[in-house]
Amino acid sequence: MDDTQITTAPAKPRPRSEWLENVRFALTFLLLALLFRSFLFSAYNIPSQSMLPRLLIGDYLIVSKWSYGYSRYSLPFSLPLIPGRILARDPARGDTVVFRGPAPDNHDVIKRVIGLPGDTVQMRGGQVILNAVAVPKEQVADFVVPITPSYPASECPFPFQKTDPRGAPICQYPQFRETLPNGRSYLVLDRGSFPQADDTRLFTVPAGHVFVMGDNRDDSGDSRFAPPEGMGFVPIEKIAGKAQVMFFSTDGTASLAPWTWFTATRWNRIGGGF
Repeated sequence: MDDTQITTAPAKPRPRSEWLENVRFALTFLLLALLFRSFLFSAYNIPSQSMLPRLLIGDYLIVSKWSYGYSRYSLPFSLPLIPGRILARDPARGDTVVFRGPAPDNHDVIKRVIGLPGDTVQMRGGQVILNAVAVPKEQVADFVVPITPSYPASECPFPFQKTDPRGAPICQYPQFRETLPNGRSYLVLDRGSFPQADDTRLFTVPAGHVFVMGDNRDDSGDSRFAPPEGMGFVPIEKIAGKAQVMFFSTDGTASLAPWTWFTATRWNRIGGGF
């Protein structure tokens, strides 16, 4: 009898497909990015001047997604995966919020919360009347913004076009400080008398909604106006998050030359909170 033992070499592991690994990595990355953007933080850029002086065209900011809870509007493309609103919390007066605007545009909008459910809000002579009490409005130094590609002269009405001591073109607006009853204070612009914006009817904010306004009071389509001119009352369910910090700002002068990326950056605006 032959005692020779027959041995077999262990089977070599099948090499993993490099293509499959790349797909798996990409899907994992996309899932993590989706979760991060939906439930933690998201980045937004400012395309209009309705929130001057706090926000300039060309600013980029981080918005926290958990501040007021989560709804379908917290998700990319407003996917209907969250019924109603979970972990809900009302914003505070003075918060700067990002929300989904009304149809047909359905785009993201950023404004300041002025009135909460049950509040009454009215504008009289350019002053906010909140719950029958005038919100203090104190004039401070004018707001000055340089004329750049991000803020061209076409955005600045002629009476406010000036030049600085070096002869560079600027836009200079009257600026005021408002202070809400909860102590929140912020700066607003008032270009003059505009009856439709400065003298309004009395609004009573319905349950589940907020009244929002832009800080650039004479150039903001907000809750003072019904859609499509404005926002009307904003459902809290449509609020996607709260503005937290500025992470980048550009004056629009950058070109393909790398050094212009640095000169175009408005470094003094980066890191500013809300």
